[in-house]
Amino acid sequence: MQDSIFKPEYKDKSIRSFVIRAGRITDGQRKAFEQWWPKYGLSLYSGSQNFDEVFGRHAPKVLEVGFGMGDSLLEMAKAEPEKDFIGIEVHPPGVGRLINNAGNEGVENLRVYMADANDVLEDCVADDSLDRFQLYFPDPWHKKKHNKRRIVNSGFIQKIAAKLNTAGICHMATDWEPYAEHMMETMSAAEQFENTQGEYLFAKRPEFRPITKFERRGDRLGHGVWDLLFKKC
Repeated sequence: MQDSIFKPEYKDKSIRSFVIRAGRITDGQRKAFEQWWPKYGLSLYSGSQNFDEVFGRHAPKVLEVGFGMGDSLLEMAKAEPEKDFIGIEVHPPGVGRLINNAGNEGVENLRVYMADANDVLEDCVADDSLDRFQLYFPDPWHKKKHNKRRIVNSGFIQKIAAKLNTAGICHMATDWEPYAEHMMETMSAAEQFENTQGEYLFAKRPEFRPITKFERRGDRLGHGVWDLLFKKC
């Protein structure tokens, strides 16, 4: 297998919301990609996708950006087999772990892009094709000079609105309160969305979002988590 498979796909045209944390690919990660990428991997350069054809059925589609190590996304795919899940992540170790675990457990309703989310949304996801969009614990870019790197901005939300079908759900969560407020302000200003909880109200964690180990640890330390649930009008 070409080593290029371990590199995320993206167009060199804009500021990225992530930093590639490069490192050596382990033998286990290499084997995971060799065995499971042909089944689960999708390429940015394949262009616009008909996800019904990809999954071989017509079913609700859920897209998650930045799934990290993939444990919660895998748990959701197993818990909701009637839905099809598409994950986007740029870090090879997390992608390798997810597809390896999915393959070993025989999960069929999951596919993965290792690419920049903005590029995938622009080039691969048809308008009005998603039933749910998920963004959990994105990098908050704490320093003010780095705030421009936050993935949640008005332009990004416009893209999400275009991809969701009518009454589609946008669900975001963060454990950084200033970022939660930023998310709320951005979503509240988007005319295409309405807050399912009422004006400027955060939501309780919905049952479909698993609690991560990171979140449990934060809870023990007294850290808060803020969920936002918005519906496309």
